[in-house]
Amino acid sequence: MPAFDLSRSALDDQVPKDPLEYAVSVRDRDVMGMVRNALAQDHCALAFQPVVLAGPAGKVAFHEGLIRVLDETGRVIPAGQFMDRIEEDRIGRDIDCAALALGLARLREMPGVRLAVNVSARSLGDGAWRRVLEKALHADPDLGHRLILEITEASAMQLPEVVIRFMEEMQPLGMAFALDDFGAGLTAFRHLKDFFFDLVKVDSCFVRAIDQDPDNQVIAEALITIAHQFEMFAVAEGVETAREAEVVTGFGVDCLQGYYYGVPRFRI
Repeated sequence: MPAFDLSRSALDDQVPKDPLEYAVSVRDRDVMGMVRNALAQDHCALAFQPVVLAGPAGKVAFHEGLIRVLDETGRVIPAGQFMDRIEEDRIGRDIDCAALALGLARLREMPGVRLAVNVSARSLGDGAWRRVLEKALHADPDLGHRLILEITEASAMQLPEVVIRFMEEMQPLGMAFALDDFGAGLTAFRHLKDFFFDLVKVDSCFVRAIDQDPDNQVIAEALITIAHQFEMFAVAEGVETAREAEVVTGFGVDCLQGYYYGVPRFRI
């Protein structure tokens, strides 16, 4: 018996009957292959978006470094085509390693900058990711005081014990932690007292058109109040208009982030 069944009937079982389904499956395989090749060749970069202090001056508090994976021509591979599929895959850990390495390199180059880098809760226990962090902090302990690690609410809730243990370990090094997409899952409240988050980022779905949406106004104000109750700074994500900024500032938000203040750019 052959190792592989190459009969037409066997092959037909593997190929989607719908032409559109087949085209989508081929595209997805190609995208994941492109991402793997890009990571293998270090074809990644960070795009930096400012996070500004609330108030008329709009002074930059820190930047968020958003990972961009580039194809062989240097074009950005849209994150929406692969990011939601890599949480439990090794490729997710590799992307987090790349983002952290790029962020730490930028902190070394620019001593006056504070930078937030995204990480999955799964990567906090990953040996390769930890080695990137520990090597950099051993060479320059000051980097820890300027690094903010962002963890989404959904990711933190999957492995709360891992996140809490890592935070306890890193706090003496001055590292800060941000809870991203705060309120999106509405499951974090019972864990907030156990975590050591320094700031929360109110999910953009509650900020978008907030000046026209009374429901979002109530939710956003409540989330900001909860953050302050737990002695955390509150950042409003996805601010795109002056009116949105005005409303969340009126609710006492500490910082704002969004296209109104700057699009992600490859230079700070």
